[in-house]
Amino acid sequence: MNKGNLPIWIAGAVLLYIGWIAFDMLRPVSGGGSGALTTISTVRTAKLPVLVEFYADWCGPCKVVGPMVEELAQELRGKALVIRINIDENPTLAREHGVGPIPTFIAFKSGRETGREIGGIPKERMRELLGL
Repeated sequence: MNKGNLPIWIAGAVLLYIGWIAFDMLRPVSGGGSGALTTISTVRTAKLPVLVEFYADWCGPCKVVGPMVEELAQELRGKALVIRINIDENPTLAREHGVGPIPTFIAFKSGRETGREIGGIPKERMRELLGL
């Protein structure tokens, strides 16, 4: 490599890096189904009570309560919203909501947090968090 070409190589590397960052920022965000950003905006604007479960696919207790959360979502259709957010796909949301151990359940009414429970909880406790 000729030393006279070094500035050209550096400029090319910088442009390549900037292009990679721009491409990465424009990619759609993956997130369970409707997308986490839509989900959180739904929580903030929902007229119904909302229960959000923060979980991960590798989490044992999350696997146990997952089917119960899905059942509850079906049972409460029209009365409340039940949403699951994968922390591996949405780590920023988990941090913003102070989620540490999982599963973490957070209940919202009128966009404000009204309750929080950590760990595998029974379906009746999930209903209690929602005030139902």
